[in-house]
Amino acid sequence: MTEDNQGDSAQEPITFVDKRKVDPATGEVREPVADTAAGPGPEGGNGAEGNGVGTPEAAETLADTISGELAERTADLQRLTAEYANYRRRVERDRKAAIDGAKAAVVTELLGVLDDLDRARAHGDLESGPLKSVADKLVDALRKQGLEEFGAEGEPFDPTLHEAVQHEGSGADPVLGVVMRKGYRFGDRVLRHALVGVTDGVADLAANEASDVDANADDN
Repeated sequence: MTEDNQGDSAQEPITFVDKRKVDPATGEVREPVADTAAGPGPEGGNGAEGNGVGTPEAAETLADTISGELAERTADLQRLTAEYANYRRRVERDRKAAIDGAKAAVVTELLGVLDDLDRARAHGDLESGPLKSVADKLVDALRKQGLEEFGAEGEPFDPTLHEAVQHEGSGADPVLGVVMRKGYRFGDRVLRHALVGVTDGVADLAANEASDVDANADDN
């Protein structure tokens, strides 16, 4: 029996499938044969509906998840953009402060030279000649860099800018009566206070004159 079975198995016919699209006998185009090797459909549990992705509830859940992740990534990007913008502003502010500080240090060293030029100008030594040209160019260059002078007779007295070494009168509206040394500032930074003498302002003088007139009228 075993030998007979082996003989039958050996004599089983071999089947060939003709996959040619044109029948060689008739010359007609053959109908396509359905592919029976396709994977299992929804019933096999491997399709879109089999794993639940194709259901409306699952699609809505997936959309909500994607939207949440997108909103989170967008917020992260916005935060990073704001932090970078703040960093750039801080670096630019620090860079400008360092440059202004260096300029102010150099200008402060030149204030003594400006005082000498003011004294020479007061004595008439800068009315003409090459020294006047050099002095004018130096002052113009420093002003272009941001140097400002303050302290002129008649200006209102400001304790944050002026240093009073003498005070005449007792009014509430003092002004600069005499300027002994100019003050200088560089941007928002005061390099040196003006050395001044303070006196009563016009309003105080008018009030004092009015009081004197009333006193004289009472005496008469």
